[in-house]
Amino acid sequence: MNELYGRHRRVLPDWLALYYDDPIEITHGEGRHVWDADGNRYLDFFGGILTTMTAHALPEVTKAVSDQAGRILHSSTLYLNRPMVELAERIAKLSGIPDARVFFTTSGTEANDTALLLATAFRRSNTILAMRNSYHGRSFSAVGITGNRGWSPTSLSPLQTVYVHGGVRTRGPFAHLADDEFIAACVADLTDLLGHTRPPAALIAEPIQGVGGFTSPPDGLYAAFREVLKERGILWIADEVQTGWGRTGDHFWGWQAHARSGPPDILTFAKGIGNGASIGGVVARAEIMNCLDSNSISTFGGTQITMAAGLANLTYLLEHDLQGNARRVGGLLIERLRAVAAQLPGVREVRGRGLMIGVELVKPGTDEADPETAGAVLEAARAGGLLIGKGGGHDTSALRIAPPLSLTVAEAEEGAAILEHALRSTQ
Repeated sequence: MNELYGRHRRVLPDWLALYYDDPIEITHGEGRHVWDADGNRYLDFFGGILTTMTAHALPEVTKAVSDQAGRILHSSTLYLNRPMVELAERIAKLSGIPDARVFFTTSGTEANDTALLLATAFRRSNTILAMRNSYHGRSFSAVGITGNRGWSPTSLSPLQTVYVHGGVRTRGPFAHLADDEFIAACVADLTDLLGHTRPPAALIAEPIQGVGGFTSPPDGLYAAFREVLKERGILWIADEVQTGWGRTGDHFWGWQAHARSGPPDILTFAKGIGNGASIGGVVARAEIMNCLDSNSISTFGGTQITMAAGLANLTYLLEHDLQGNARRVGGLLIERLRAVAAQLPGVREVRGRGLMIGVELVKPGTDEADPETAGAVLEAARAGGLLIGKGGGHDTSALRIAPPLSLTVAEAEEGAAILEHALRSTQ
């Protein structure tokens, strides 16, 4: 393993982060477990950054990929593509957006990039509203709207970005308010802000902030924002790259927790739909999607083999009610972790919904982020046979827990026990 790590360091960028003091090579997986090159078995509570949505080596998906690979892998969007049309039809219907059109990309970054292109072209404005503590990808434009300093390597941007309050419920100037008062204060702040800036193209927002540590506003905030935006013709882009496909348990899409004013104008997706295959995409109503006045294609977006994976994965997800499983098993896991957190002064908050759970760590007796302990817990969990992630807008002090949606109650209890031991041993 040291030999592979040395080769990695010699040919890949220094900023390409690796987890663990002694990085691991994952060689194969099955169900909710993976194995490393040394034969160690781990319960996977991070799923390749929320991407292995259903299960590792899911037979239905591997067979669909194998069958498609035996026919044709790729032809580009210059030719009719039956699997792409079929998956687009299903996603358009599931999106809730009327007269929807779907454009496939290869990643969430590219999906958000496309959404920004559509919104700015449609509105003839390069001003974007984004949320503080947000993350939307690593392209030049996506970095330019990311509100998380740790993931924004440059201040240069083709867009004028204005950051809005509200994505983090328990920090910031409105944290002390009750939910209704919090929403009212954020709406008042947004309204005031719009009086001081050029008319924006859109607000882009993650219903639950992923890299930001699985933080979220009270339900209904974005519906209240939407009413203000709609009066001014400003679009709402829901970044569902991490929240989509039933992960939150209560809803199929994260925006549905804010559904009073209906679906977003534009929805972006990626990660889980491919169960590891590289799929991203944008859904928008036809007048927005069709607003571009020049040609475009996607060489690899919507390629046949990834569409085959997406179709098989989506079918499995719906037929096995994995959204319902996320609600039931995720609810049990959150309550189990909250019971542990109540006994540990270094755990500030356990938050999230469904199988999208954040555990924020602080220095005991303070509100100060504790990234060192977060790193130590990550290592201790790995030593105990559990893989988790990290995130957060305050120096990466939140643990991120997002297992495949087929997680069983027994596996949830096993993972909670390992994480409890890791937390206690590092406090």
